[in-house]
Amino acid sequence: MAEPYSLTGKHVLITGAGSGIGRLMALGAARRGATQLVLWDLNLPAAKAVAKEVEALGASALAMSVDVSKKAPVTTAAAKVFDKVGHLDVLINNAGVVTGKHFLDLDEKDVSLTYAVNTFALYWTIQAFLPSMLARDSGRLVTIASAAGLAGSSRLTDYSGSKHAAVGFMESLRAELRDAGSGVSALTVNPFYINTGMFDGVKSGSPLLPIQDQDDATAKILDAVESTKRELLLPGMVYSVRVFRLLPTALFDWIADAFGINKAMKTFRGRRT
Repeated sequence: MAEPYSLTGKHVLITGAGSGIGRLMALGAARRGATQLVLWDLNLPAAKAVAKEVEALGASALAMSVDVSKKAPVTTAAAKVFDKVGHLDVLINNAGVVTGKHFLDLDEKDVSLTYAVNTFALYWTIQAFLPSMLARDSGRLVTIASAAGLAGSSRLTDYSGSKHAAVGFMESLRAELRDAGSGVSALTVNPFYINTGMFDGVKSGSPLLPIQDQDDATAKILDAVESTKRELLLPGMVYSVRVFRLLPTALFDWIADAFGINKAMKTFRGRRT
């Protein structure tokens, strides 16, 4: 993609759009000129509430209850999207779950759900919408992964593993698109903890890695969507992981501990419903 990708006049689908940065990205996209927002969330009332906010900003909105962890519901919902809005320009995979449990406290359901939502859903949604983007030779695929997809942390063995997989998936998909000379582009976003309900209670162990403000993070993500970027790490300090990885593993682990990465989840409560 040689030029920035403007959201003006675009059709944008966001998963996990009923709350947190999913909701904020929907509102932000509408303010930036997107004409059609498709809002997927398990919680239909929440998605409908966001749809009303989007419509108040002048854009059209379609709220749908979709379980992105399974291929069949995604395929069915995608067919409805094509029928109602015609085509999709931007797909933002934002839905995510976190358990925050110690490894030995995880049960099969915890691990299966984490990977189903954080990783497998990427396959189902992109398989559903990429063919039409390829046919139009245009589109933007965005995945909200995590800094935990670059460096592991205590009490995140399932979450971090699923996000590492998401990062690897997007890197490989990006390579396929380049190899095909496609006009469809891909962006991976790896933020440190954002102050939404999903990670309620988490505290940073270092001023160099502050908890990210959701409004500021959303603005930076949408800026990246409207750019030629292939990757966005938040905050900028997260880019240092690339350098630290060149060091001996024992030293890398020491640096991670010094930054308080393993302390962050000790006060984790998560989203309260």
